[in-house]
Amino acid sequence: MRPQQDQTGAAQEDRGRHVNVSLDLKDRALGAAAEGITISDLSRPDNPLIYVNSGFERITGYSAASVLGKNCRFLQGPDTDPEAAEVIRTAVAEERACTVEILNYRKDGSSFWNRLSITPVRDGQGRVTHFIGVQSDITDRRHAEEGLRLANAKMKSDLVAAAKVQQALLPHALPETERFRFAWRYRPCEELAGDTLNCFRLDETHIGIYIIDVSGHGVAAALLSATLSRMLLPIPGQSILYTDSSGRSVAAPEVVAERLNRQFPFDERTGQFFTMVYGVLDTATAAFEYVSAGHPPLIQLDQSGQISELRREQFPIGIVPETGFVTDALQLQPGERLFLYTDGVTEAGDGAGRQYEVDRLCQVIRTTRAKTLDATLGDIVASIEQFCGDAQIRDDISILALEAARV
Repeated sequence: MRPQQDQTGAAQEDRGRHVNVSLDLKDRALGAAAEGITISDLSRPDNPLIYVNSGFERITGYSAASVLGKNCRFLQGPDTDPEAAEVIRTAVAEERACTVEILNYRKDGSSFWNRLSITPVRDGQGRVTHFIGVQSDITDRRHAEEGLRLANAKMKSDLVAAAKVQQALLPHALPETERFRFAWRYRPCEELAGDTLNCFRLDETHIGIYIIDVSGHGVAAALLSATLSRMLLPIPGQSILYTDSSGRSVAAPEVVAERLNRQFPFDERTGQFFTMVYGVLDTATAAFEYVSAGHPPLIQLDQSGQISELRREQFPIGIVPETGFVTDALQLQPGERLFLYTDGVTEAGDGAGRQYEVDRLCQVIRTTRAKTLDATLGDIVASIEQFCGDAQIRDDISILALEAARV
């Protein structure tokens, strides 16, 4: 019987060595972990620490000898969020796991952001006996997030300021004349818009009108839009709207378009260009001369309710160098209305992918002709918003209209 007893003893000894090796490996693995690892004893008063690894010592600056037997709340300090601390206390009291990001303090008094996960350990009867805590120093990540938040807030503030500057270039007071009425609507799809429009006196008998749609969106489009608004201000000696420095000779619309075309050639690096309608209204004769450069057709509504689309196929500004532009002319009759708009109106889409299109625009123009010009533009914008429903409006909506007074 002795040989068999020797074999049994040897097997038990091997199993013992294997268990010891496994335990030693686990101890070394816990000790070498980059994260801080702690074990607390829930069976003892105040749930004290009974184990901390070298990762904990490195993160916190506390030695194992100085913290064993203490509750780990010593890591909290003056700016620790009480709500985060309460999350931990509640999880321990309810014997469940939790993960929280909390501001803790090192031995030297410096703070760090700690991503703390605690997990209960149960015995064979299912009772919680210990908690294992895993601590990760996420200070760099939190600082990066805060930096990004501040940068985004600064960018948002800058965009709001830029939007105010851009909106300041829109008409504040429309020209007043007995024979004509003017109205406009401007709805940018973002803080900054690529659309712009204006209506202003050039001299005693001439009124300038323009609407512009710069390709693209965002800051680049808004910068070009604002630049164009500045260039098209009626300032004699500075503006391209006159043929001399005195301001006594108003430039023809095609001349203005050709000047802009030379000054803003297409740049492949930016891909920017713009479409435009620029017109000059003679308030004495009711003649309206205009150039349409790559822009949607003007819509004319006569006194009887008949609608005409005034089309002229010409290149947008900046696409073709040294191209010639053609000026068209209208003789506005009493009661007639003229509508200029950007493609954000007709290309506004609903959730099904359908576009608003010219027909719907014309229908609103026709059915609201008994209303004031301003009310008609309000109904157009409301109609577009109703058509789009919950779908995002992805382009700027701009409309500028004029009306010859009824006799």
